[in-house]
Amino acid sequence: MRLIVLLLIGLSGLVTGACDRQNADAPQAAPAEAADQEASGKGVDRSHKGEMTPMAMFKNPDGGDINLAKFKGSPVLVNLWASWCAPCIAELPTLQKLEEAQAKDGKLAVIAVSQDMAPKASVDAFLTSKSISRFAAYHDPDMGLSSALGVQVMPTTILYDSAGKEVWRYTGDLDWSGAEAAKLLAEINRAAAR
Repeated sequence: MRLIVLLLIGLSGLVTGACDRQNADAPQAAPAEAADQEASGKGVDRSHKGEMTPMAMFKNPDGGDINLAKFKGSPVLVNLWASWCAPCIAELPTLQKLEEAQAKDGKLAVIAVSQDMAPKASVDAFLTSKSISRFAAYHDPDMGLSSALGVQVMPTTILYDSAGKEVWRYTGDLDWSGAEAAKLLAEINRAAAR
């Protein structure tokens, strides 16, 4: 009977296919991917539009304390990710391409904040092993940012306008160099024109 219960618990993880923040204290191994990510609520969520950035503190790439208020005055795209989240890892290279392009024109800051509870050194080593740059070296081991934002599934990426107000959030992984991302990111220009 106990074996059946354990099998059912394991299968439920395969069906959901999301990186659930509530299971973050589980061993830092990548969960199996599910075929149907739509079941996890993947896509754009505009229900938080207009909400201000939370004041939750996290660590900048140099280890100092920071919060999202530091980015006020320019739009910022904030990605919440973890090394144990396979969809997070899959999208980081496309976020890096976006960050590199945005760094050249300076219109949008792109940061990725690790929600790993592991020490920063291990997160940095993970990023180095994947050839991911400093834009992803922000670290929130207490998951205060994801808690303040009510984020339960990773990756989740949130776009804030220059006033620090949420425009939208995208739950699940996305190719940030693709057409869907370009369409979503164009909204920041429309928000700035108002």
